[in-house]
Amino acid sequence: MLHILQVLSIFLFINNSNTMEVRVSSFYDIAINDIHGHKMDLSQFKGKKILIVNVASECGYTPQYTQLQELYDSHKEHLVILGCPSNDFGGQEPGKSEEIVTFCQKNYGVTFPLTEKLGITEDTHALYQWLCKKELNGVEDHVVKWNFNKFLVDEQGKLLAYFPSGTSPLDEQIASLIH
Repeated sequence: MLHILQVLSIFLFINNSNTMEVRVSSFYDIAINDIHGHKMDLSQFKGKKILIVNVASECGYTPQYTQLQELYDSHKEHLVILGCPSNDFGGQEPGKSEEIVTFCQKNYGVTFPLTEKLGITEDTHALYQWLCKKELNGVEDHVVKWNFNKFLVDEQGKLLAYFPSGTSPLDEQIASLIH
């Protein structure tokens, strides 16, 4: 029994906000589900850059879906856009999964992958723990303050860059890093 507890203590710990965190050895080990509740294996994206964006349907930045889709269409051979719906900022993503998918496809023609709804500020999902904590991503700390923050992960699963909500997905700073 002690051995099992020792092993668990390597992977789990309580942070200052009393939420459980899972330590992962790499970005690709993060457990996440797609918008339909099916397991999504992030390792399927090895060899491609990944732009991770916390999205919401009722936000002033929601029109960025158009730019995200344009970026995805132009670079999908070496870039994945991963939309992560969250209701944590102003309650601007209140819909259920089916409603989110329908909204994204009908209004913006979204074909890039969407995850299940994720907690970012409360019950923070392991993906956002990794993206926002230097001790996990090895690069730097970040605070997601609103919808449509963008994180770029390189082809080997290393955090490459962070961009705030107001940065267009088609901004030259992002374009220069995905080529």
